[in-house]
Amino acid sequence: MNEETKVKATEEAAAGADAKAAGAAPKRKGKRWPVVVGVVAVILVAAGSGFWVWHEQPSFCNAICHTSMDPYNETYDQADGVTGVDKWGNEVSNTHAMLAVSHKTAVADGGADATCMSCHVPQLSEQVSEGIAWLTGDYYAELDERSLDDLTEARAIPNDEFCMNEACHVNEDGTVMTRDDLIALTADYERNPHVAEHQEYDCGTCHKAHRASVVECSRCHTDTEIPEGWLSVDQAKKLDMPA
Repeated sequence: MNEETKVKATEEAAAGADAKAAGAAPKRKGKRWPVVVGVVAVILVAAGSGFWVWHEQPSFCNAICHTSMDPYNETYDQADGVTGVDKWGNEVSNTHAMLAVSHKTAVADGGADATCMSCHVPQLSEQVSEGIAWLTGDYYAELDERSLDDLTEARAIPNDEFCMNEACHVNEDGTVMTRDDLIALTADYERNPHVAEHQEYDCGTCHKAHRASVVECSRCHTDTEIPEGWLSVDQAKKLDMPA
């Protein structure tokens, strides 16, 4: 083989090697992209799961949407059955009188702690309007006390269902409590608070979440027994609250 032939053969071999290497590169890239996609997917799922866990916590409500939620969170964070404060800073002699405290470890969800979302079930229409209000600054610095009419409007459910549902107040056989069931539970009271002798009241008339609950019967019956931590109607009227 002459020198020219040897050079040509060497060049052809080198060109073949380069072509082989070039052909192999896409194959390695092709094998790696599913791994990259998989890693990105895992990261996104983990981040999304973490965000959703935070979304269920009271701290999320204040950080994202409701600027004035700190006092509400503080009522939730208090221990049950001790002296504490309500959302306006008034002393509560027994925090069990506030549903945010007494319910946080006493509702369903498999016995897990209740969060804001356990009662305030978010609706898309509410979240959109609250998001717009937050972005534009068109919201109240102080959150006014809301009635059950306000809390059930977006969900379009009867007011009683806010409390009496399969996730909260049920009978021993698992059926959802009714007004009649409540009347039977308090039948031994001297004055049954669940009997609508004058008019039918919402649960929220007496039971308050972020302030001491109020015995509505005391509005007329001055001899009504007031549970520890609860307030009479007259006492509730004297609370220090936003104008």
